[in-house]
Amino acid sequence: MSQAAAPQGVVPPSLHLTIATRESRLALWQAEHVKALLEGLGHTVTLLGMTTRGDQILDRALSKVGGKGLFVKELETALAEGRADLAVHSLKDVPMALPDGFDLACVMEREDPRDAWVSSHCAGLADLPQGAVVGTSSLRRLVLLREALQAMGRSDVRIEPLRGNLDTRLRKLDEGQYQAIVLAAAGLKRLKLEARIRQIFEPGAMLPAAGQGALGIEICSHRDDVRAALAPLAHWPTWWSVAAERAVSRAMGGSCSMPLAAFSTWQTGAGEGGTLCIDAAWGEEQGGAPLVRAHASAVVTSLAQADALGLGVARQLCQAGARVATPLAG
Repeated sequence: MSQAAAPQGVVPPSLHLTIATRESRLALWQAEHVKALLEGLGHTVTLLGMTTRGDQILDRALSKVGGKGLFVKELETALAEGRADLAVHSLKDVPMALPDGFDLACVMEREDPRDAWVSSHCAGLADLPQGAVVGTSSLRRLVLLREALQAMGRSDVRIEPLRGNLDTRLRKLDEGQYQAIVLAAAGLKRLKLEARIRQIFEPGAMLPAAGQGALGIEICSHRDDVRAALAPLAHWPTWWSVAAERAVSRAMGGSCSMPLAAFSTWQTGAGEGGTLCIDAAWGEEQGGAPLVRAHASAVVTSLAQADALGLGVARQLCQAGARVATPLAG
């Protein structure tokens, strides 16, 4: 994938662009955000709202029905059929390997990548009543919460699946189905729902998912005109960070069916001489074994270097006992 932007002084021609998007309130906010930025660059933009299978199947965990790819397949069909020119995704919902003919053409500057504790009555894990139920849609969060609860001696707390869009999850909390839920802080902040957050988990306590908090824009591979139009929206420090995270997950066979966390931070400024640090953790869905953790850092100034850093961390995880669907090469 080229990292080259348009030559200095060359302005890409104005385009009429259609954005394929899910119809949840958060997805529409994200699409409207990209629409406004593209219109500011002189393009004409419309939205194509769609319902995906991931939005329709709400009675089963994603890990049991096909994974997060269920949120993007219908949007990719719209791209392939020419009904849309680009699709805006929460990057953590994008499969680690895109189908042939599609590219991740732009990653935008990251919002808060951390997880948020949301509860009407409990300020944190320590305040949960006996027999409390905590909701999460993520196997990653499940194993991290379970480790924290075990350290507190709280075997009475149950962690139960939580599906639906952001508003649905908050409604289930308010109805008393859960004493607390864990959500991505970015979505709450984008929808001006910060007041619902009781606590932000620092990465050392709850390591984020690969790509969490970042928006990725997908196009058909042959659409170089759309790629050029999106180039001004790309934020390379974020892109390199999430590329390293997604490389860990891709090497591990990662999807929502694997309890895996990967998160990168810049030790020094991104760009020439910038050092990227990455932490990763892997756990057993059913428990019985401690989490496996890994850490590495390297100078990163390209997607290839970011991928190499992530692959090295995946190898560390495997050497420490994590399991993958397919053995890593090398």
